[in-house]
Amino acid sequence: MIRPAFEELIRQAAQGEVFYNDDTSMKILALARASPPSGGTPKEASGSRERTGLFTSGIVSTRPGQRMALFFTGRRHAGENLAQVLAHRAAGLAPPIQMCDALSRNVPKLPEKLEMIVGHCLAHGRRHVVDVVPSFPEECRYVLENLGEVYGYDAQAEKQGLSPEERLRFHQVHSSPVMERLHAWLQAQFDEKKVEPNSGLGTAIAYLLRHWDRLTLFLRQAGAPLDTNIVERALKKSILHRKNSLFYKTPNGAEVGDLFMSLIHTCELNGANPFDYLTALQRHSAELARDPSTWMPWNYDETLRRADATADAG
Repeated sequence: MIRPAFEELIRQAAQGEVFYNDDTSMKILALARASPPSGGTPKEASGSRERTGLFTSGIVSTRPGQRMALFFTGRRHAGENLAQVLAHRAAGLAPPIQMCDALSRNVPKLPEKLEMIVGHCLAHGRRHVVDVVPSFPEECRYVLENLGEVYGYDAQAEKQGLSPEERLRFHQVHSSPVMERLHAWLQAQFDEKKVEPNSGLGTAIAYLLRHWDRLTLFLRQAGAPLDTNIVERALKKSILHRKNSLFYKTPNGAEVGDLFMSLIHTCELNGANPFDYLTALQRHSAELARDPSTWMPWNYDETLRRADATADAG
């Protein structure tokens, strides 16, 4: 009864300006297979080899005034699921921004006519540094304080309600010198042999330097976020479900779970009451089927008001 709302949500999410995506593991009993031998790794889909992993992909799409969450559970990775969503994108729109971590499986393989502006999550780079704080307290403090200053400027921009272009200029004035100083310090640790490349700190620094261009997209592209925290929070919904129920029984059960989780979290992102929304969809399933675009979490209450006014007038 409410599937048209989910299908419309996918269509509208495809028109977003910024996409965030990531994976978490999931279990579907009907698809579960024996674990690989000790020391082995799951096979990826390639030629005759078949992928054995099961995942829930979280995708959050944003555009002015709207945030949309989608969940897909199965063998596909986040990049593959994002590619399927983008197949619904209207022609002629500007290339969207994609924010993800540095795993290659998060980047979709797209037709040449559809471009993406890819940025990497600064919080993931920060996390590598946080992990080695006990062993390198002084060095890590320097990195974390600089990144903290940048996040402080981002919070100021949000508090002031700056437009994407104004926010970009604000970061270029305030955050760019901080990041340039940090980049020079990171490079000096290797050039001056202050850090062993194979140490924990060396690995963290290498990650930051290797992905620096995409980690600093927010200094060049209007609207580019700093991190993927919004989709990390979305995936906590799936993780909570995994802790509570442990698994899905069948692919169909997983699809139904994805449908409800997508609609419920989209309600939360847009300030709508999920219980009231799902109730309204079921009570007005015929109207939903005719025009699902008017039954999205951000506009369904207006649709209800119009319907009530029409009924009263009649």
